[in-house]
Amino acid sequence: MIITYFVIIFSLFGSWNLPDETTVNKSNYFEWKNATIYFLLTDRFHNGDTSNDVNFLRTENAATLRGFEGGDIKGITQKINEGYFQKLGVDVIWFSPVMEQIHGFVDEGQGRTYAYHGYWPRDWTNMEPNFGTQADLKELMTVAHKNGIRILMDVIINHTGPVTKEDPVWPHDWVRTKPQCTYQDSKTTIQCTLVENLPDILTEQTNNVNLPANLINKWKEEGRLDKEIAELDKFFEETHYPKTPRYYIIKWLTDFIREFGIDGFRVDTVKHTEASVWDDLAKEAERAFTEWKAHNHEALQENQNFFMMGEVYNYNLLSGPEFDFGDIQVNYYDNGFQSLINFGFKADANKSYNDLFTSYSEQLNSEQFKGNTVMNYISSHDDGYPFDINRDRTFESATKLLLSPGMAQIYYGDEIARPLKIKGANGDANLRGLMNWDTKEQNSLFEHWQKLGQFRHRHPAIGAGTHVTLSQEPYLFMRTYIKGSFHDRVIVGLDLPKESVVLHIGEYFSDGEVLVDRYSNEYYHVLNGNVKIKTKAGIVLLERTAK
Repeated sequence: MIITYFVIIFSLFGSWNLPDETTVNKSNYFEWKNATIYFLLTDRFHNGDTSNDVNFLRTENAATLRGFEGGDIKGITQKINEGYFQKLGVDVIWFSPVMEQIHGFVDEGQGRTYAYHGYWPRDWTNMEPNFGTQADLKELMTVAHKNGIRILMDVIINHTGPVTKEDPVWPHDWVRTKPQCTYQDSKTTIQCTLVENLPDILTEQTNNVNLPANLINKWKEEGRLDKEIAELDKFFEETHYPKTPRYYIIKWLTDFIREFGIDGFRVDTVKHTEASVWDDLAKEAERAFTEWKAHNHEALQENQNFFMMGEVYNYNLLSGPEFDFGDIQVNYYDNGFQSLINFGFKADANKSYNDLFTSYSEQLNSEQFKGNTVMNYISSHDDGYPFDINRDRTFESATKLLLSPGMAQIYYGDEIARPLKIKGANGDANLRGLMNWDTKEQNSLFEHWQKLGQFRHRHPAIGAGTHVTLSQEPYLFMRTYIKGSFHDRVIVGLDLPKESVVLHIGEYFSDGEVLVDRYSNEYYHVLNGNVKIKTKAGIVLLERTAK
């Protein structure tokens, strides 16, 4: 079944009786609460360097889509240089973790699996060579920033990678190997292993611990033992933190900020550690970001603080800012985060436009959220129940995701309907197929994502503004965003009739003004306070033409 969605978006600059103040260039204005984030699995997106495809003798045949496929950091950089992300209006790229992964494989029910996804760390101080080098990451940061794109790095503190023949378990004062989590309350969610054979970092540890012998020997073989020890000594001397597992890892993670100027962290498995861990990480991340900015002056970062977004599995925006463990409630916004992933969006997206947009705006603009936000998504790497698993509602997915209040996450391939069911794959491997670059970009679906994404990129009112419904039939709403001298307002119309429709907009536009439809490049004149719209595409993106 083919479903057509009709959209009208009016761009309103300097009208609506707003104060007479200088407004910055809206195409360059960035607001994290309106960010459009492109999330990709580094290994599955694009192979920019085939010379790094095999490392650490990872030569055993893996189950379908459970081995390394060749994607890397250079591949991401190439696609920035080609303008792919810019076409979609992407402000931020979030890629899966790139620190060194376990060398071996596991085979525990889903078939032989390597750490292609990046969530099984072995050494937090080193790059995973399958994904690239430090030089590759530095180049990525440089190219991204030159193109106005920020980088959200995926980080882990909760666990190490699984134990394999090549990857011994960490010392008993660093990790626990049992019990497995049962999620009955906070203790059975935090002081436990997520799954069998995923050692859990003792983040509650208060006694000083020594570095693992395997890590010391590894650094010695790599010729960097003295450097790593000296940096650790300096860190603990400056901060006065105890030498416990959480602070070792916090030091190692924030080094990526000091070295490369990472703009923010997407934090994995947030609810599985004590909330204070993230408060400490946020504090040290901001300190590292300040150090970076003092030595690297970039307009992109000058007026920005370090950003933290957390994965609190099953957190739902409409439940409020706190997460309920059953025995306690925790507000992670009070513990270092400015945004949480909204696991409720995939269900909420089945609501009407008005119910979805109104409820989200009211919640995000309420006093209890204190200016914080959420990130909405329709599909991801580990959610087996996405909004549109069969890719039957692709246009609706784009419209609801990109026009909803809050941040928006495009999971690689959403924009071209990459399949989420793959023959021969088991479990979450279905969600992690290769990016299908042979699919033609310039089709109607890609163009739909592109035009909505570019308009969202230019208008912080969409994701960060306040929502007001103007009319139910036809459905029209307004978003307004005001911050200091910056003012942005838009009007959006959805599900408009296919035939010509006359909209009264005299309160907002003057007779004689010319509006341009960025969807079809058609121009419309305001006459007697009205504008008469008709488009074969059924979608128009209208804004006032430049004087």
